[in-house]
Amino acid sequence: MSVVKANCKPRMEVLSLVPQDIPEDVTEEDHDIFLKVVSIDLNEEQKQRIIQPEESFPRQLSVLAVHWHPEFIPMELIDQRVNNLFPNRENELIIPTQHNEIMSYKGFSGVEVDCLSRGFNQKVQLLLHFKNESVEDASMLKSMLAHTFKYRSSQLFEFIDTIIRPIEHRIEEAVKQTGANASLVRFVQIYVRKISTLLDENILTISPQSIKNKLLRNFFDFLRPIHGDTLIDRAQTFLTAVKQQVKADFSLEYFFRTSEVIEEARALNAGIVIPHPEQFWPVLLADYDVDGVEVWNPQSQRYTDFLISVIRDINKKPHRSHAPLLIFMGDDTHFGEKTRDPDKQDKLKASREIGVQPPWDDLNIAKELVMSGINREKVIEDYRSRIG
Repeated sequence: MSVVKANCKPRMEVLSLVPQDIPEDVTEEDHDIFLKVVSIDLNEEQKQRIIQPEESFPRQLSVLAVHWHPEFIPMELIDQRVNNLFPNRENELIIPTQHNEIMSYKGFSGVEVDCLSRGFNQKVQLLLHFKNESVEDASMLKSMLAHTFKYRSSQLFEFIDTIIRPIEHRIEEAVKQTGANASLVRFVQIYVRKISTLLDENILTISPQSIKNKLLRNFFDFLRPIHGDTLIDRAQTFLTAVKQQVKADFSLEYFFRTSEVIEEARALNAGIVIPHPEQFWPVLLADYDVDGVEVWNPQSQRYTDFLISVIRDINKKPHRSHAPLLIFMGDDTHFGEKTRDPDKQDKLKASREIGVQPPWDDLNIAKELVMSGINREKVIEDYRSRIG
């Protein structure tokens, strides 16, 4: 890679912030940081962050939560949080949807599956929900999920290889986007090589849940006391740009087709929901055999009214072959984010709360829901009956 000239003030500043004597071999300090980053053990403070929410919702009597990610958090801690969030709830449907891994809560199991819609050649996701007994012998679906989980995890290693080989066109594009100079790129490469070495040395003992792209982000955050926020912020910006290049080039051919996942799920009496369709609009035109569509999500809030009206129009079509589409809202909570030190959290992601979807109580959106004959209680009742 050609050296990036430090010919402007911001780049000179980065150059001066990057130490010249960083050890290239793994140090004891690097090893300790790595073990902290990949650990799924919780200390008492982290357990309390899970158990005790910052606020509660005593007036919310119905809880619908069918899009959330336990990650490595024990269900008994999540259950205590739910009790503290909604102390007066009378009606609930709460189903976990870990990425490509079936998990269970009380009487229900769920998963968020990555798959490929060949019609418009794009990765999409489906939420699958089951009664627990429906997945006890689901060997085919579990094999499909294991394959998908392993393939998704391989993206971390492609991310690492892009930086340390390096894969020139991706690095150059990230440099162009972020203004990173050669000194900053070298700084990132040194530490990513260390992470790669530590992964190789510990791969058999760390949880598969830790093998994700965010491992790099989390490791660099632990370097803040050593190298300062300014340098690490710029390193993180560069890493994010590289990650986007890796994601854009990630082959979709190894995912199962959406139709294959739906067929296997229906054989197990699953309920199926399309989450955050804003991320893959053509899915709404594909007429897949699904039970509902998520019209609101913390990262997909722009088209809630429009999506409600679209679903209403779809349900009015004569001779529709599937059951009426239900309207869902997903909090998309990632519980692992809540265990991180507050100064290292992604604030927006950490603020998501299981079962809390404000648009259900928004008066403007409520008009659209009334016109569609939908409310939270009805969705809970109808969807539970479809799964059961």
